[in-house]
Amino acid sequence: QVQLVESGGGLVQPGGSLRLSCAASGIVFAIYAVGWYRQAPGKQRELVATITGAGSTNYADSVKGRFTISRDNAKNTVYLQMNSLKPEDTAVYYCHIDPPGPRDYWGQGTQVTVSS
Repeated sequence: QVQLVESGGGLVQPGGSLRLSCAASGIVFAIYAVGWYRQAPGKQRELVATITGAGSTNYADSVKGRFTISRDNAKNTVYLQMNSLKPEDTAVYYCHIDPPGPRDYWGQGTQVTVSS
């Protein structure tokens, strides 16, 4: 049974920081790429950041220089450090993995709200 559980979301003021976590069970993250996505109300789900099994990272232009994706393979966890947060970062953030097999996996999402 594969489960991805996001945590760390909440309400933060503009310019603040949050660190999101994606903890996996039933699967080993180490050799697979993992992605963070987000979806705001009325908007399409968009890819925010990815990290490969080798540690290579990519970011959406909107978050470059502000967000950092990382992984701790010993804890089977992927993180998204979010700095200099803006109101337009407000969304539900999802962890995603697509390993070999018949399906991919999504976490339940964690709400990030950036507001004064």
